[in-house]
Amino acid sequence: MTKLNVGIILGSTREGRVSPQVGAWVKEIADARGDANYTIIDIADYKLPLLGETGGDASGAAAWSQAVGAQDGFVFIVQEYNHSITGALKNALDYLREEWNNKAAGIVSYGSVGGARATEHLRGILGELLVADVRVHPALSLFTDFENGTDFKPAVHQQDSVNEMLDQVVPWTTALKTIR
Repeated sequence: MTKLNVGIILGSTREGRVSPQVGAWVKEIADARGDANYTIIDIADYKLPLLGETGGDASGAAAWSQAVGAQDGFVFIVQEYNHSITGALKNALDYLREEWNNKAAGIVSYGSVGGARATEHLRGILGELLVADVRVHPALSLFTDFENGTDFKPAVHQQDSVNEMLDQVVPWTTALKTIR
């Protein structure tokens, strides 16, 4: 059986974001497992104006569709802004429909309360897109897992949490692939 493709989606496009640090850390842990092909997918790399906005440069939409469609499952790196997910992530999710359907996802979040509120919002959105999210949710604190709020230095136990999440993402992804 060929290996699964799991996209690690960076959910922020803001200047000074820390999602690339978190995503690289998750990928390093995931790659060491050898159970899937893990790829970082940065929504900042795609030109996605606000959905429905006239005159915007949507030249990245086809590539975004292809990148998401090629994945069997996902790990979302989610930052909490104003008690929810970023506008950029919501917009990127809304750009597609069928490319998300019948896939599994894990969520790694961060924020002042570990990104818990953003995760709960994302779970509702994923449900509508027919993405099954797993229960284990690594929640990173801006106070204990980041130095000065910008330098990612995760607590030792967070690696176990990521592995436990992936222990759920991989079999769910395998099972959902059978119905696509």
